[in-house]
Amino acid sequence: MTSQRGIGQQTWLALGVLLVGVISMPAFGQNAPQPAAPQPEAAQPAAPEPAPPQPAAAEPAAAPKEAKAYDIWTTKKLLDDPGGLRSALEDMGISFSPILGSAFSINTHGGANTHHAHDISGQMFHNITIDFDKMFGLKGSSFFFRGIQSWNNGIRPDVGSLSQPFYVIGHPTDKAIEIDKWWWRQRLFDDRLEFRLGKLLASDLIDRNEVADNFLSKFSNQAFFLNQSIPDAKSLGAFVRVWPVDWLYVQVAAVDPDVDKDHHRHGTSGFETAFHGSAHFRTYFEFGLLPNKLPMDWAKRIYPGNYRFGLWYDPASKQVFIDDLGGLRAVQRQSGDVGWYFNFDQMVWKEKPSEPTDKQGLSIFARYGFAHPEVNRINHFWSTGAAYTGLIPNRDKDTLGFAVAQSILSKTQRHNVNALADRETIYEFYYAITVTPWCVITPDLQVITNPGGNRNAHDSLVAGVRVRIDF
Repeated sequence: MTSQRGIGQQTWLALGVLLVGVISMPAFGQNAPQPAAPQPEAAQPAAPEPAPPQPAAAEPAAAPKEAKAYDIWTTKKLLDDPGGLRSALEDMGISFSPILGSAFSINTHGGANTHHAHDISGQMFHNITIDFDKMFGLKGSSFFFRGIQSWNNGIRPDVGSLSQPFYVIGHPTDKAIEIDKWWWRQRLFDDRLEFRLGKLLASDLIDRNEVADNFLSKFSNQAFFLNQSIPDAKSLGAFVRVWPVDWLYVQVAAVDPDVDKDHHRHGTSGFETAFHGSAHFRTYFEFGLLPNKLPMDWAKRIYPGNYRFGLWYDPASKQVFIDDLGGLRAVQRQSGDVGWYFNFDQMVWKEKPSEPTDKQGLSIFARYGFAHPEVNRINHFWSTGAAYTGLIPNRDKDTLGFAVAQSILSKTQRHNVNALADRETIYEFYYAITVTPWCVITPDLQVITNPGGNRNAHDSLVAGVRVRIDF
């Protein structure tokens, strides 16, 4: 049987051959020569007006509709619609979207270790959505679940960083498919109200960001799409979002954090802790504002943007950072932890302002989060950056991005436990190459200063390349 590591290596070898071929073509394959097939109607010369039909002549039969030829350079999914199977399933209400994410990463300098400090890691996502409206006539109702395969665990131990430099990672032990997320979703009142029940990942629902929200083809470091001061959770829970008006939403999520405990973390369902024992639910509150949708004349001149403010509450008991005097003082614990965060993304310049669907232009983002220093390792967190889509002529869907993030460690921990605790700063630069609509290849470079927040740590230089393939 081929190992998952072998699968990853074979995948990268094939992609290397593909990328070399693409780069050798004009505009990385966008202007690739087409096979000998009929040209699209828009590219053909105008046909002469047909002569009026003669009274005695029979009306010609309509020509059979020609099936659309498969074109690997333009199809949105690599597998397209084999034999009409994808379309038939979607007509039934079943949408299947497999996505491969893989990365080659290497710690080239500094950090904790540079000897053999490289890895090919990845995940295969099997996303399935069942539309109960199409299937049973239940308007606004659907069910989602995701199966995931993974291999290898990245270079974070070699860097020694707080966050994962390349989040396209698997697991220390290779996994076959496991169902890691599922939920039932119901939308009501023209999508003004939405709620979900199931196994939820909190970071899917809160603190989202249009510029830095996807580790497969945008910023790779975990610090840019997850606020490091917010405690995450993936377990049974509930989520509700309300849009009272087009420009404002309010939402709340409650997720059981006890699933992360050692006795429960490996593949169990979550029912054991969600409905037994203490009623511990980590709760997140957020409201968001979309200024360009405000009912005012000046709002129509604002480019798309999102502004979010949130609070979180964690009922779990946490150990307080104290100087235990070499074990002479008893451990102290505290429960009822609270923190807050702010997050925005905003397009600031657009190449084609008159075209609402065009995404070429410059966008910026920023995040900030606060957590109490008495019980949380990261006291303050911030990140900011920019991304430009379509900077290079004829590469309208490529994206260039640069950002900086900083995790500032607890001052209480520094004073009482670890005098070297300081801050970790990350600089990331990436260029996402849209080879085809279904394939994005992203070279990436990162500088991480004081990995782990240790002021004596060696600064690290990390490089790599990611690939995303939509099947």
